[in-house]
Amino acid sequence: MPTTRTASTHWEGTLFEGAGKVTLESSGLGTYDVSWPSRAEEANGKTSPEELIAAAHSSCFSMAFSNGLASNETPATSLDTTAAVDFTPGTGITGIKLTVRGVVDGIDNDKFVELAEAAKAGCPVSQALSAVPITLDAALA
Repeated sequence: MPTTRTASTHWEGTLFEGAGKVTLESSGLGTYDVSWPSRAEEANGKTSPEELIAAAHSSCFSMAFSNGLASNETPATSLDTTAAVDFTPGTGITGIKLTVRGVVDGIDNDKFVELAEAAKAGCPVSQALSAVPITLDAALA
């Protein structure tokens, strides 16, 4: 049975002068400010869609990689993953770089990299970012 997680954004004003707030509804973890300048220039204490994608990707990859390592009978002691999402105004998201460093007993670097590549390919967020159907329900309030 699938699970659904939700977040919502309330936006006021134009793209360049306006601002919004994104709320993580499923977890109730909080509401965060977003704006064009925080997306295209300096973060200045606000988040962006790309930062939220980076959070989703780094955590999903870490879960998938942890599972792959455990299935290889070489469970990780620790994994530290960073996802860097590049955004170019006028073009969009131009790339995502995953960087992982792990403490794993009983494995060599080649096998570590092989399993990391498999986790990157199998991670549901990686798959979603490559080609997932997006549906839209739009109506005036």
